[in-house]
Amino acid sequence: MNLPMAATLPMAPTRETNAGLSPEEIERMQGEVRALAEERGAVILAHNYQVPEVQDVADYVGDSLGLSRKAAAAEGEVIVFCGVHFMAETASILCPEKTVLIPDLDAGCSLAASIDAGQLADWKAEYPRGVVVMYVNTTAEVKALTDYCCTSSNAVEVVRHIYATRGEDTEILFGPDMWLGSYVEKILSPPARRMHVWDGECHVHAGIRPSDIEATRAAHPGADFLIHPECGCSTSVMEYVASGDVSSEGVHMLSTGGMLKYAEALERVAGGATEHAIGAAESGDGPARPGADRPGADRAGALRAKPREAVVATEIGMLHPLRMAAPDVDFIPANPDASCKYMKMITLPKLRDALRDMKYEVRVPEEIAVRAKVPIDRMVALG
Repeated sequence: MNLPMAATLPMAPTRETNAGLSPEEIERMQGEVRALAEERGAVILAHNYQVPEVQDVADYVGDSLGLSRKAAAAEGEVIVFCGVHFMAETASILCPEKTVLIPDLDAGCSLAASIDAGQLADWKAEYPRGVVVMYVNTTAEVKALTDYCCTSSNAVEVVRHIYATRGEDTEILFGPDMWLGSYVEKILSPPARRMHVWDGECHVHAGIRPSDIEATRAAHPGADFLIHPECGCSTSVMEYVASGDVSSEGVHMLSTGGMLKYAEALERVAGGATEHAIGAAESGDGPARPGADRPGADRAGALRAKPREAVVATEIGMLHPLRMAAPDVDFIPANPDASCKYMKMITLPKLRDALRDMKYEVRVPEEIAVRAKVPIDRMVALG
């Protein structure tokens, strides 16, 4: 699969993906999918960025880390991965005895395409003592040359673990997302001074710029901000917070999984369960709190503010699970065109056909899978 580099990939609106399917047709096709999944002994995993009708029929919807864990624990004989190609590869690496299907083989990833195994080998040769930390959004061949994988939800903890166990003078090669790498550097500075960051990016997240945040701030002054660390605005927003231009109480750097936990906690407040939710936030009981992924967050304070609006800076597919989790909160996209056309290649008809025809299988060669599993296992173990 040959994908162009990140900067040349366009965004594509979600609404075009399943044009022509009526609500009745969607309901009927979802019934077909469930029946076929039962017949095949299949587990359907869907990423948060999938179209709503695919999310709604999946056995589990989540972020990259959560999906990796579910794939590893899946009991079915077949895993159908509604996501992009590297995710299906990861499932194949973790479950070599299972049949892993992806409904569209062309569902790639601009971030994964920003580094290949040859480039990583050359980079490692420049820093032979460096520890390689690669975002899970990479190919199996790249993972096979990696020491640790990470996701946006645990990147800081993975790098912190390396410094704690190997010393603060350890050189780290972090890639391929430069915005996530910059975020990790800022959180862990000064130990991260010996961290080298690859110059790659997700074309969708990179397209969410500081100007988008400024415009939505002006239009929604009382809203909280949920910002994915991959976004092109993440570094500038951290600088706004440091300078006092943006209140840190309302800004939350969160993985997609962190965003969902935020929504679950916020719904308890918006729905009137203020005292219970605040008590849970202060005691550490109950669901994860707003700002839980951001060190130093005033969690109870964020809950007391009871915002009825939250601006979301990530791929717009995330709006569906957020709105399902917190229907009393208005989730507003920072950039309404921030849609990944590769994620949206997985449609309900393609999912049905994948189960019916048992296509398209993704299987990673054993010699690559064995080496690639090491950094994935480390990622999962660190949480």
